[in-house]
Amino acid sequence: MNPPRSTAARGFTLLELMVVVSLVALATVAVTFAIRDDGGTRLEREGLRLSAMLESARAQSRTSGLPVVWRLLPQGFEFVGLPTARDGRALPGSLAGARAWLSPDTQAVVLQPPGSQVLVLGPEPLIAAQRLELMQGDRRLTLATDGLAPFTVLTAVP
Repeated sequence: MNPPRSTAARGFTLLELMVVVSLVALATVAVTFAIRDDGGTRLEREGLRLSAMLESARAQSRTSGLPVVWRLLPQGFEFVGLPTARDGRALPGSLAGARAWLSPDTQAVVLQPPGSQVLVLGPEPLIAAQRLELMQGDRRLTLATDGLAPFTVLTAVP
């Protein structure tokens, strides 16, 4: 005599397979975002930060009537000429002093005026056209002003 056959079907239903495929797709998306290359993002963040700081220093120069210069340092940059307290410390909200780059592999070159290592930010409302290039590896980004408009971030065209 043969044993009775089970009436239960073996295998997975279409709904179960769709749920598994959806979970695998979601996991793939999560991993993709977790390991994405953020080199361009880091450089853009550095450019936006520096652009805001240059404009802030430019405004502080105009309000104080003191000439302000931005210059490169080996590991960053500094604003020279901003008002300080009597003991030489930076005033609250002032950008005076040396600052490091957000990412240690950041480098910068002043493109305009040619041959200069500094940007002059004021105190006059109209300054000379100036251009600065930021680099991280093979990525490049340019900050520029025509002298009247604020410094803006321009992405380099290869």
